[in-house]
Amino acid sequence: MSEKDNLYTLEEFHKKCAVRLFNQVWDLLEKESRTTMEDDTMIHAAHASRYHWGIIGKEENLARGEWQISRVYSVLKKSERAIYHGQRCLDICLENQIGDWDLVFAYEAIARAYKVKNDIENTKKYLKLANEAGENIKDPKDREVLIKDLKTV
Repeated sequence: MSEKDNLYTLEEFHKKCAVRLFNQVWDLLEKESRTTMEDDTMIHAAHASRYHWGIIGKEENLARGEWQISRVYSVLKKSERAIYHGQRCLDICLENQIGDWDLVFAYEAIARAYKVKNDIENTKKYLKLANEAGENIKDPKDREVLIKDLKTV
């Protein structure tokens, strides 16, 4: 194999980076305990993934990137940042008529962020919206994942 065979188009490069960084964040989110350096890496990787999706992705990719950033900030107890990115996720879904799974998790992200902030009223409001939107999820397995995740808020 020649050196040229290892080259990617610019679009392939951005997609590869976006996916790898997204998955790296998931690996870090699933760790039971992280170092401060790993927390920092998780923040930067989530933002970097969203950046790469912003160059080559579809609106769904942008929404999912914002959702992941919100989740990272919620896990790290940074409620204002989590609310901001959860709202960006929701805005992208609403502006582009993205429903199903993505819309539900936009509401979930905001509910989770408000829970971190100890704002029970808004937590309940967005959990209710998530549950209502969840009734429209077509795939029963996806609905099951949603219900399980909403119980962690």
